This record gives sequence, C-alpha cells and structure tokens, in this order.
Amino acid sequence: MTKRLAAQGEKSAAAQVQGTAAFTKFMTVLQAIADNPGELDIGKLTRLVQFPRATTYRIVAGLIAEGLVTQDEETGSFALGMRLIRLASKSWEKSDLRTIARPFIEALRNATNETVHLAVPSGDGMAYIDKLESPNAVRMMTRIGARVEFHSTSVGKAYLAALPDEQARRIISALEMPRFTQHTFTDPEAFYREICKTRQRGYSYDHEENEPDIRCFGSMIRDRSGQPVACVSISIPLYRYSEDRHDDFARLIRDTAASISEALANVVS
Repeated sequence: MTKRLAAQGEKSAAAQVQGTAAFTKFMTVLQAIADNPGELDIGKLTRLVQFPRATTYRIVAGLIAEGLVTQDEETGSFALGMRLIRLASKSWEKSDLRTIARPFIEALRNATNETVHLAVPSGDGMAYIDKLESPNAVRMMTRIGARVEFHSTSVGKAYLAALPDEQARRIISALEMPRFTQHTFTDPEAFYREICKTRQRGYSYDHEENEPDIRCFGSMIRDRSGQPVACVSISIPLYRYSEDRHDDFARLIRDTAASISEALANVVS
C-alpha cells in the first residue's frame, strides 16, 4: 500500500511539473506577443521564444481560441485579444494606479468641467481604466475597459512620445492607422513628426482626430523608475473649446500627470 501511494504521489508530482512547464510555455508566448504587439508572425515568434514551430503554433492556436490573442489577417502578426483586456480591466478597478490617480483626476475634472480619462497601454493601443464625466450636458460615449488607438488619441500620442525614439518608431511603423475623421493621421512619417512635436511641448493634443468635434489634451504618467505607465487626458467638445484656454488646458494636464507620477514614486512597496 505504501509503495502504491508513493508511486501515485510520484505520478501526481510529475503531472504537476508537466502542467507547470506547459503553462510556462503559454506565458512565454503570451509575454512575447505583449512585448511586440503587431510585430511577430509565427516565424518570428518561434525564433524569439525558441520553441519548436509545432509547439509555438499549438500554443498560439489555443490563445486565439480563448480570445487572449488575435492575428492580423493580412500580415499574420499577433496582438493581445479583447478577452485579456477585459480580464485585466477587472483588476484595474482596485489597482494602486487607479486609486492613487483618482483624487488628482477628480481635481482636474472639477477645474475644467470636462471629461477626464485615465488610460494604460494595451497591446497596440490604449485602454481606459477610469473616466470622470463632465458635469455639462454633452458627454462622451467612452467607457472604462474600452480600447483606443495610438495614432488618433491624445493618450496614445502621450505614451509614444514618452518612449525611446527607436521604440516609438518601431511601433509606429507597425500601426494600421485607420482613418476615423478627416483629421486622423494615416501616414506613419507625418505621425512620427507629430510625436516629436509632442515630446518638445510636453503634452499631446488631439485635434478632432478620433471623434469629430472633440479635442483632447494628454500627458504621460511615470512610475518611480521613470518608466511610462499610464496617461491622463481632458476631452472638450468643440463648441465649448476656446483657443484662449489652450495654454490653461496644457498646463493643467501636465501638472496633473506630474502630480500622479510623484504620488506613484512615493508609494512604498
């Protein structure tokens, strides 16, 4: 009996180890895709993770089937799927970032009387993790958990501008850049020049590029190590926008991002 239990224990331990190894492989593939959104097809992914091609293909097929990864039909490249983003949004509700940022974005909303968003990078775009509505009648149809593009939003521009230039150019070159309005950037070189301007002025500006009649200001939030981790933005309907307030909006968005960054840096692990 003792020998039989010992043998069963060995089989159970072996099964756990095999299961752990399989999970580790899945996570390795998922992390590679997350770190290189829109850049890896099956060949490049296989070389990066250094698994047999059949193993990589089987893992990716499973991730796609579960909605954790998507594949571009034209390029064959992979990106994180919406199911993963929805799962992540559940943890964002109680995340330190959201909790720490909340009083600052409330102050920003109160100072401007406009809608304020908090967003984090997600795959080849950004995802909203918090939103405070304008008290005015006209409101934006955005929601927490929604994903938006890098190339058409102030939060996307602010994030790319905070990255090392080489990394930003690599991401821009892989973007599809669909047109949403007549003002949307669809040319990678023109958009790269816009990112350079964003770096120089210290805030981003969306001139009705994602939604008609909506202008936005954005700025990057950094963690204690100085790495970009999130963005904050103000969204203003065109009929309420005035060029006289441009500098005020720019100052407020920069100051808010700086205050949140400072608060993050002071958090004790």
